[in-house]
Amino acid sequence: MYRKVENSSDPDARETMFPIFSALLAEHRQESEKAAEMVRGTKRYDLRFNYFLAYVRGLVFLAAQKASEAEPDFQKVLEHRGLVWNSPPGALAHLQLGRAYAMKGDTAKARSAYEDFLTLWKDADPDIPILKQAKAEYAKLQ
Repeated sequence: MYRKVENSSDPDARETMFPIFSALLAEHRQESEKAAEMVRGTKRYDLRFNYFLAYVRGLVFLAAQKASEAEPDFQKVLEHRGLVWNSPPGALAHLQLGRAYAMKGDTAKARSAYEDFLTLWKDADPDIPILKQAKAEYAKLQ
């Protein structure tokens, strides 16, 4: 299956989706460095996919402990709210940005990003796992 996509003449598949899905598989195998390398070349296609690629790339960089590379990807999603509107990556980018700032040791920016996320989710079911996790992470910030 990979060979067929890898040799595809469709640039969307070959240059965007193949590296993203391959990176997610590498991440699942806990090969974070390899995954991060795979997604670096996808930035030029962000607009074509409504910044979904930027969000996934940011997740891969976070998993690889590369907060400085993840931060601009989540910022990009947040700066283009009109394109991501109310999609999950649009809302979750606040949380992921907070995680990137926390990883970098920038507590003030991390708290602000977490607060933005928690404000968006203030009326959500309090038992949603990602919300519970975000609240716990926010509480640990000094």
